Amino acid sequence: MKRFAKLFMVLALVFSLVFSLAACGGGGEEAAAPDAPAFAERSWKIGHVRPQGTSTDDDVIAFVDDLNEATEGNLTVEVYPASQLGNYTVVQERVGMGDIEMQLAPAGTSVDKAMGLSSAPYLCATWDEAREMYKKGSKLTNATEEMFAEQGIKLLAGYPKYFGGIALAVEPDSPGDATVDKGIKIRVPAIKSYELTAGSLGFIATPIAYSEAFTSMQTGIVDGVIGSGAEGYYASFRDLTKYYLPVNDHFEIWWLQMSMDVWNELSAEEQEALMASAEKMETDRWAVAEAETAEFEQGLAESGTTIYEFTDEELAGFADKVRAEVWPEIKDEYGAELFDEITGAK
Repeated sequence: MKRFAKLFMVLALVFSLVFSLAACGGGGEEAAAPDAPAFAERSWKIGHVRPQGTSTDDDVIAFVDDLNEATEGNLTVEVYPASQLGNYTVVQERVGMGDIEMQLAPAGTSVDKAMGLSSAPYLCATWDEAREMYKKGSKLTNATEEMFAEQGIKLLAGYPKYFGGIALAVEPDSPGDATVDKGIKIRVPAIKSYELTAGSLGFIATPIAYSEAFTSMQTGIVDGVIGSGAEGYYASFRDLTKYYLPVNDHFEIWWLQMSMDVWNELSAEEQEALMASAEKMETDRWAVAEAETAEFEQGLAESGTTIYEFTDEELAGFADKVRAEVWPEIKDEYGAELFDEITGAK
């Protein structure tokens, strides 16, 4: 009996070892199974508002190429220039709904007027001030990021464009003195801040849609336009622009926007790659934006436009006058507390 008992114990031990090895082997196979790829295969769309072949189009293409490389070729993004996906305000809403993955454009204000805060008049008056005002982590950028988030949009990066100016078909009196009434009627966007700014700088504001601005200037309904910068005037108004006043009335910055739903679906590795490519795009753009503005001003000059070169004192005079007269009238549109916090106004 003892011999059978001992035999039974040996067999039990053998079976126990066999099952243990099988279990360990199964666990080893699971551990050795390949991990899920860090970058899933994805296909997205990105829209922007400039024509194909412009510097903005080139920058967007460089961004998506960089992103494709960073994700080991698994993420492809098709670029739609020239508002092919629709007006940027409509596309912004579609990005918020997840219908379109990304857009590079100004902040649309149809859902929230406060989104126009980034282009309020004279938030800054020089490029150095602009770099500080719109840098990542600034009060304005953080506020803009929060407003985008409320619309279901992840803010990836800023994209500086230019300082605004005034294009004229007639010669102005005392262009460097904002206290002088110019007596010149100029087209303004149907936006309160632009209307008041034009008046504060000595011009007669006439709200006209952008699509009708060229014809209005051509036929003499107005003798100038405000709302764009040298790039826009060179592209659309250079045949009519005889005088250009770079008054730096507003700073034009666009935003690289992404569907928050799509962002939340990404792995940590994908989010990291996306942010790295977006930040590179922003850094590269800041490095060339000021020089590009000068190039378009030179292009206007070569087309026969007289370019006024204002002194720092004259630019400060424009800014001080508008800030004193216009800011109190518009800050409620953006939220008075937020506006005062960002501008330092009391």
